[in-house]
Amino acid sequence: MTLLFVLGCIFFPLSFAILCWGLQNHSNLRMDRPEAVLVASKLVSSVQAVMASTAGYIVSTSCKHIIDDQHWLSSAYTQFAVPYFIYDIYAMFLCHWHKHQVKGHGGDEGGARAPGSTWAVARGYLHKEFLMVLHHAVMVLVCFPLSVVWRQGKGDFFLGCLLMAEVSTPFVCLGKILIQLPLLPGAALPLPVLGLRAARRPASACGASRHPGARQPGRRAAPGPPALLVLPHLPRGLPPLPAPGLPASVSMSDPGLRVGPGTRPTPPLGDWALGLPGSGWEPGASCPDSP
Repeated sequence: MTLLFVLGCIFFPLSFAILCWGLQNHSNLRMDRPEAVLVASKLVSSVQAVMASTAGYIVSTSCKHIIDDQHWLSSAYTQFAVPYFIYDIYAMFLCHWHKHQVKGHGGDEGGARAPGSTWAVARGYLHKEFLMVLHHAVMVLVCFPLSVVWRQGKGDFFLGCLLMAEVSTPFVCLGKILIQLPLLPGAALPLPVLGLRAARRPASACGASRHPGARQPGRRAAPGPPALLVLPHLPRGLPPLPAPGLPASVSMSDPGLRVGPGTRPTPPLGDWALGLPGSGWEPGASCPDSP
């Protein structure tokens, strides 16, 4: 773990320094310092994104079980890529610093700057890039410990899907380079970015469909057989209720009965009419007179 972290601490800053030197000293480029810093930082971000998306693809396609399967590259690349977020905070500040100089807010190169100007640039940088700095800090302070300690080797498939989301970062970096150095129209760049971002969900659903116990997002579970309604308060083995028959005679003193010529008498509703046990009446018996 320590070796991979140290390699990341060396790789990303060294790549940035080499690219800056090459962009400034190459005979065909000869970029100014601000332009070289911007282009070099975006190129390093693109390299990191390509490595992350490649590692994510390898991990996600190698995990047959989306929960229990493990791949050594998931934890190895996480430990290697953590220093990138620390480096990128400094690289973004360096880009903001040179942009501040180009706009004429700072002193000339090699000249004296006004007291407190460095803090003013730092405050402006945090105000402009607050969400990105917060994202990088959360990745280092929260996501990295959770990925290494809390996961306990489970869910490598989903970590691979998250890493594959970085495949759109080179297009974003290319757009920022084209804005700074207008060489090609960048109006078509959002289209592949949106397409690659949207492709992450189908890829995750396709992998989840290989797991027999997983449900694909956006789909309902297949309907099962209808369940039987069981009333626990009724005793089991209760015989079916017999169909009540009409009584042979009805007392006319019952105020609930209205019997006219040609009308069949109807017994009152209740336990007596249904012939339930304990009601005192059985099918075929005479209706008891009301008191």
